[in-house]
Amino acid sequence: MSILGAHMSIAGGCYKALEAGHRLGMGCVQLFTKNNNQWRGKPLTEDDIRQFQTTWKSTGIQATCAHASYLINLASPDDVLWNKSCDALVDELERAEALGIPGVVLHPGSAVKSTPEAGITRVIEALDDVHAKCKGFRAQVWLETTAGQGSCLGARFEELSQMLDGVREPDRIGICIDTCHIFAAGYPLHTADDYADTLEKFSQKIGFDRVRAFHLNDSMKGLGSRVDRHAHIGEGQLGRIPFSRLLHDDRLSHIPKYLETEKGERDGVDLDLINLQTLQQLIANPEHD
Repeated sequence: MSILGAHMSIAGGCYKALEAGHRLGMGCVQLFTKNNNQWRGKPLTEDDIRQFQTTWKSTGIQATCAHASYLINLASPDDVLWNKSCDALVDELERAEALGIPGVVLHPGSAVKSTPEAGITRVIEALDDVHAKCKGFRAQVWLETTAGQGSCLGARFEELSQMLDGVREPDRIGICIDTCHIFAAGYPLHTADDYADTLEKFSQKIGFDRVRAFHLNDSMKGLGSRVDRHAHIGEGQLGRIPFSRLLHDDRLSHIPKYLETEKGERDGVDLDLINLQTLQQLIANPEHD
């Protein structure tokens, strides 16, 4: 049975994300462990950690993950930004480790004015540096597939594979697949053959055993647009059927799946709840071509 949830706000404390997810019947919750627009966050206190872990246990939330700050760019050719990014990722992992969160989702980064090859090398060096500073940590870095906007890395499965193959401790790295991103990057999902072909390419280049999380997002823009614009489930260019296939794919059913769709309400109903209900309907009543 799929474990479904969403990214939730930590306003008032990290534990608040778990409470909010529980109120909407979520089985998993993604959160920032600090302000995502800051390089480093206020240190977590023992009370912060205790309250988070107590709330996690009491709510029965099955899985959590953190999302790293968008400021981090491990692929940067600029040494100052690269070192700052490495330090910020260490902080993200330290916070996740303290809270008991198993993974930190991270965009691989942008090569900016350098080449993709040079950017991938920088990412590998950064991950090795971060791992060396976080010896013995259970919390992992989960590299996210990207839409490929600008010079962002991670839009091609081959790029992520090179990063995994290049690091000294590949077992400490996982992958987060974003449905909007891989579609925008040019991987089709509409027909049964499209879906099978895209998943086979992923399996060959990376392997399903590497997948730790999914981001379930429809796409406002079309196939290969390289534009990262999320839409509500079934309301974008992907539509409902690809999500139906994913939810009924036995190879991936155990992997937590997090919404990153727009927050708010529609006709007085929470938008996260609307999206969750759509996914639950697809589980109960699969849709096909």
